Amino acid sequence: MKKILFVSSEAYPLIKTGGLADVSGSLPIALKALGHDVHILIPGYTSAMAAGDFQPLRLPGESKSPILLSALLPGSEVPVYGLVHEGYFGRGGNPYLGPDGKPWPDNAERFSLLCHFAVELASNRLGLDWKPDIVHCNDWQTGLIPALLNDEPQRPATVFTIHNLAYQGLFPRETFVRLRLPTRYWSPLALEFYDQLCFVKGGITFADRITTVSPTYAAEIQGKEFGCGLEGLLSQRKDRLCGILNGIDAESWNPATDPYLPIHFDGESIGKRLEIKATLQQHFGLPVNPDVPLLAWVGRLVQQKGTDLLLDIMPNLMNMPLQISMIGSGEARYEKSLLQWSKLFPERFAIRFGYDEGRAHLVEAGADIFLMPSRFEPCGLNQMYSQRYGTVPLVRHVGGLADTVVDATPESLADGTATGIVFDEATPDALLEAIERGIALHQDRAAWEQMQKTGMGKDFSWETSARQYEELYELALQDSLGG
Repeated sequence: MKKILFVSSEAYPLIKTGGLADVSGSLPIALKALGHDVHILIPGYTSAMAAGDFQPLRLPGESKSPILLSALLPGSEVPVYGLVHEGYFGRGGNPYLGPDGKPWPDNAERFSLLCHFAVELASNRLGLDWKPDIVHCNDWQTGLIPALLNDEPQRPATVFTIHNLAYQGLFPRETFVRLRLPTRYWSPLALEFYDQLCFVKGGITFADRITTVSPTYAAEIQGKEFGCGLEGLLSQRKDRLCGILNGIDAESWNPATDPYLPIHFDGESIGKRLEIKATLQQHFGLPVNPDVPLLAWVGRLVQQKGTDLLLDIMPNLMNMPLQISMIGSGEARYEKSLLQWSKLFPERFAIRFGYDEGRAHLVEAGADIFLMPSRFEPCGLNQMYSQRYGTVPLVRHVGGLADTVVDATPESLADGTATGIVFDEATPDALLEAIERGIALHQDRAAWEQMQKTGMGKDFSWETSARQYEELYELALQDSLGG
């Protein structure tokens, strides 16, 4: 058994803006199920503290601010600490962005406080009589922790997970001075990045082990296209860098028990999906037709997700025998264009803006093809949900998409390993060709059903990922001791 402090800026179901929350709300539970003593530390956002049964902890010598609250992560036995500071975490709305959509101007101070507090907790200086063997940090908001712990005697081992390298925690030099960080850290070998303070460099440079959320993304960020300027440093530390695929919540995403579905099914009763497809078509105001291929999209309407690629081929798609249902929100220009297409072709294309959990489950269970033409995708979850629900994912060969979807080639179809449609280039033509290939394959009922069943049989559970983290923690402990 290992004692693990898991530090994150969000954790589902307490606070969520993206996939980081899903990891932070699932991996600790999976690790605890394997016998480890896991505690989570998150900022004490007002909404997050209201979402759990948090109670104040009495700390020796505690001042009025900040204070520490404690609860169990809802639906689990994993303790969660909430770091409450009214000035930094007491505001409503998005945890990172103000009402104007721009980052809060004091984000560096806010998450520097989280990092310093994590160091105190990890060093057993808070009177809790609990010292972790491992501190697992996540994304730029926790990047200072490995750097600060580096100065601590008999420190715990550190692991730093990069969920999306595009977000680096960059701030001007004045911020570095204001945070009173050790002056020796203002160096290209530490936290300085082109005359800016870079939080994520703290994790990459000082952590005993670095992970990303898929093996392919771990390789991609060592190159110029996906390295975001840090590819040189990541290449230097490649012996300490690996990718561990995120898992999915196999209980919440289970077509045999899903409460959001009008009917349940599994791999042996896959024909029942047609009833759900009809429900989905009705829900989106599309003609009910069991034979027409129904393509779906759930996600942000931004360039990273390939929204522009889809828009570029809409004239072609609207002349093809298919339907498209979309759920998402994002850039106004994309929303406006997609809404216009839905008005022009209401019997072929429908879109609902925003996000609704029940609707998302219905899409995964009722669609034929799930579209994920991402320019980059560190891991991705919807392609895994899709396979579990018998929907064939159509993805670009990047990041976690490349690691989780097996392209339907003549060879993979023949040996029964195919689970989706994969294309390489981030171009409209490549996406259109992949969709055409998917529609043609949809006509071969036997091959299509085999792909569905193969996807439904894959194990994307968190237990698999948690066991890989167990092995990584052993290596981090050896590294921390100079092994």
